[in-house]
This record gives sequence, C-alpha cells and structure tokens, in this order.
Amino acid sequence: MMKAKEIMTTDVITVHRDTTVRDLAKLFAERRISSVPVVDDEGLLIGIVSESDLIEQDKPLHIPTVISIFDWVIYLESDKRFEKELQKMTGQTVGDIFSEDVASVGPEAPVSEVAEIMTEKKVQAVPVVEGRRVVGIIGRIDMVRTMIA
Repeated sequence: MMKAKEIMTTDVITVHRDTTVRDLAKLFAERRISSVPVVDDEGLLIGIVSESDLIEQDKPLHIPTVISIFDWVIYLESDKRFEKELQKMTGQTVGDIFSEDVASVGPEAPVSEVAEIMTEKKVQAVPVVEGRRVVGIIGRIDMVRTMIA
C-alpha cells in the first residue's frame, strides 16, 4: 500500500496570515498551484488557502433572509455565515480569507486516506504534517501520477 510520503511534494510553498491577496494571486499564477498551507511564525500549520477562496471575492453578496415581527428582526439564516462571507469578499490578506478547517495527514498515511479526504471535503490539496509542522503536500496531480507509475 502506497503511503503519503512516497507521493508528496516536499518543496512546500507556504504563506502567512499577513500575505496580501495580491501576492497570493501572483503566487498561484506564477507557480501554477491551486492551494497553499498557511503557517504561523513557527512554521506550524494553521490553515489552508485556495484559488476558490480568491474567487469568492468576486461573487455577489448574498444578503441573509430576515423577517420582522413587532420591531424584532429575526435572521432565517446564520448571521455569522453572512459576516464570514463579507469578510472573505473584502479581505486584503490571507488572514481574511483562509480556511482554518484543514484536513491533513501524516507521512505514513495511506494514499487511499488522502483520496478520501480530497473527495469528501472537495479539496485540491492535503498538507502532510509531522506534529503540526508541514513536511509535504499532496495535490490532485500527485494522486493522478500514482495511476501511471
């Protein structure tokens, strides 16, 4: 059974919370990648940011549905979701748009586990970590390469 460490890219490009959205877009375009891990000052994984996070900045804002009863305003949807969506759309740095909910694996994880994460969570890349330190990343192209090896 093939393991994550056998197919991962070890020269991992990472960004920090204070990386600008413009610099992130340049990085995606120049390096032809679609996701990068977000790390803190110690290099520990705190999230991931993808092209989808950038694209969300151009979508129309969905105003939550509300009803008004006796001068009360009742949200029929989560106002927190609206807040997060607004923050992403107006974000200027990676810290404004990245996802803290990141699925990662260890180097010994079977490739089948990576495939399951990618399909279930609909993500483009899965960081490979030891503890919380990023040691590699597996993108969809890495998974495809296993089929021709």
